[in-house]
Amino acid sequence: MGLISAAVGATLGTLRDQWKEYFLCDALDNDVLMVRGTKVVSSFSGNKTGSNNIITQGSGISVANGQCMIIVDQGVVTEIVAEPGLYTYDKSTEPSILVGDLNEAKIREVLHVMWERFKYGGDTGHDQRVYYFNIKEIVDNKFGTAVPIPFRVVDRNVGLDLDVSLRCNGVFSFRLTDPISFYENVCGNVTSQYDVSQIQSQLKAEFISALQPALAKLSDLAIRPYAIPSHVAELCQAMNQELSRKWTQLRGISVVSIAINSVTLPEEDAKMIQSMQRGAALRDPAMAAAQLAAAQAEAMKTAAGNQAGAITGFMGMGMASQMGGINAADLYRMAGAQPQQYQQPQYQQPAQQPQYQQPAQQPAAPAQQSWKCSCGNVCTGKFCPECGKPRPSANWRCACGTIATGKFCPECGAKRPD
Repeated sequence: MGLISAAVGATLGTLRDQWKEYFLCDALDNDVLMVRGTKVVSSFSGNKTGSNNIITQGSGISVANGQCMIIVDQGVVTEIVAEPGLYTYDKSTEPSILVGDLNEAKIREVLHVMWERFKYGGDTGHDQRVYYFNIKEIVDNKFGTAVPIPFRVVDRNVGLDLDVSLRCNGVFSFRLTDPISFYENVCGNVTSQYDVSQIQSQLKAEFISALQPALAKLSDLAIRPYAIPSHVAELCQAMNQELSRKWTQLRGISVVSIAINSVTLPEEDAKMIQSMQRGAALRDPAMAAAQLAAAQAEAMKTAAGNQAGAITGFMGMGMASQMGGINAADLYRMAGAQPQQYQQPQYQQPAQQPQYQQPAQQPAAPAQQSWKCSCGNVCTGKFCPECGKPRPSANWRCACGTIATGKFCPECGAKRPD
């Protein structure tokens, strides 16, 4: 059995006159997940008193946008169509699997098992039903954390690694991506329709339960609590991973989007984080100096307005400054001696081509002063190499008692003896 697409140019009104019976579904609201198809019998059909659980050969079936239709034969899904159009029911063809953008691999796997089970049964079915599923995005599902959930705050800039508690609320949307699994494991054969309210409390409880490990994955990315609303794409992916077994595999449901309205921390946790971040920022001497200078300026204003007199106020401020052991000038000097981590990188000129430089010449050793021996030989050492006489001293004593260095005495004019 199977479904054959009707002529593309034909309208439903034209085909209604040709089909003896046809099935259709009105527009599905946001709070409706599944309805049973409505069977309409035309004036040409002789089956006006027949059962609604039998699909006559050649019957027409209409599928609208945002809908997925399945045919259940004796409790087994034998047909599935998620592409809009008009189809004719034909028992002589193979089952139809037209799933559009749904989870085709999962649907084919489940339908294959059910079809094998159906063929094993043998006889032609006597209980056939048509169901329509809402495969549009189901929006405006509100959630909120009734109790705070733990969240790890990591700030590598200041070396912060802290566990805090946070609350959050918002809305999420989901979509049926595997209607067969939803039919088998959730709704089953319903008399008329299956609403979101029948499963909403269960979905919200499981959503909140999966929120904690999903937020833990965001904390591993060093995302701060107040930055979570700007990372909803990562959060949505993490939620689908956490809910894969219960939602995707079991019920055929996937999370489409998440919108976070607010993220709040307890006041004591928020103050503790701010205090640690400010304290870590003051590890930079320049920032600490600026903070101290601002505090000193404020203290000077307070001292000037002291009721006991400005002199008393400034004396107290001076004593407090001495007890502190360090001042802003010391911190600025420390900052100047250290690499500045918080300055903008300076523009660097492009490296120039290295130029060849002449190797520096070693300074020549100072030449020893020469002297002339009495034998006429010019010498440089302490003794004459020809006669062996020692080098005469630079200083000599004159007969008048004066210590002279030249050839003549500066006092009496006597000549230096040879």
